[in-house]
Amino acid sequence: MSVVAAAGPASADATFLGRLHHVREIASTVPENGDVNPYGTAVVRRDAGRLHRGDVLVSNFNNSQNQQGTGTTLVQISPRGTARLFARIDPAHLPGPCPGGVGLTTALSILPGGWVVVGSLPTADGTSATAQAGCLLVLDSHGRVRETFAGGGINGPWDMTAASDGDRTDLFVTNVLNGTVAGGGNEVDRGTVLRITLQRHGDQPPQRVQTTTIGSGFAQKTDPDALVIGPTGVGLAKDGSLYVADTVKNLIAVIPRALTRTSSAGTGGDVTSGGKLNGPLGLAIAPNGHILTVNGGDGNIVETTPAGRQVAVRQLDSSGSPPGAGALFGLAVDLDRDAVYFVDDATNFLDVLH
Repeated sequence: MSVVAAAGPASADATFLGRLHHVREIASTVPENGDVNPYGTAVVRRDAGRLHRGDVLVSNFNNSQNQQGTGTTLVQISPRGTARLFARIDPAHLPGPCPGGVGLTTALSILPGGWVVVGSLPTADGTSATAQAGCLLVLDSHGRVRETFAGGGINGPWDMTAASDGDRTDLFVTNVLNGTVAGGGNEVDRGTVLRITLQRHGDQPPQRVQTTTIGSGFAQKTDPDALVIGPTGVGLAKDGSLYVADTVKNLIAVIPRALTRTSSAGTGGDVTSGGKLNGPLGLAIAPNGHILTVNGGDGNIVETTPAGRQVAVRQLDSSGSPPGAGALFGLAVDLDRDAVYFVDDATNFLDVLH
């Protein structure tokens, strides 16, 4: 399946973005230790421990020296702008393996019971030459790391979404380090999407019970500015289709039957490419079922139908040169389903489009 983008007109009432016109800064994402470069964004749906319904968790990728792959903090921000530290993770005191240490990525999900799962793609000095496989870190609702998931296909976890049913959760994780560092800046078509199945037992941390590669062959490469570029945002539709932002190829792909498939769909089908897309990074599913992506190249958010029509675009960031370049990663629809949160790397703020 290959559907090339069509930017045909659509009424504002038919689009999610058509009702949203204002961008508002909510709060700084910089904690006391000075971590910067906010990446992951996840909305708290239920009260649990220190997590409050409606708040937003944000993960930081850089340390205070702006070295990529060295950020260790998660910040919790209320819709009214109150920010506090949720967790500061010590790479030297982890309960399990995490090859290379801690550098928190866009991969961030909050599971039932208040369990927080965040990806780590660590570096020793902020350069891609020192990037290592990392892991997924599992924190409880009080911000304590309780376990890690490493190996078994996890290699540079870059973004993630989750679907839960009772005590079972499926994580959908993109990985961007399969041969990428050795490629030395050349494109390496080995990026993957994993479905990692977790099982909860009472109050114990969820256990990893199965890992299935459901996507493979995605383009990835190292980059002096972005550290690494590869399959980034993922979003699961109600029909079980998993949409993937293929940043290098400048397209949105779809992996069908993501919850049940037992083999890789390769790079899936092309939903839309080109048009208003400009290096799509973060991805979320809008309440109307459309696909929202934010561009790494120009600071815009784009709305696309599952049939591949790009039906709306809004500018979220206008700073820098070119405007908005590399500023947008994490994306999450708010609980009222009438606004969308996003992190702005250029300003180190959590913002909302409403």
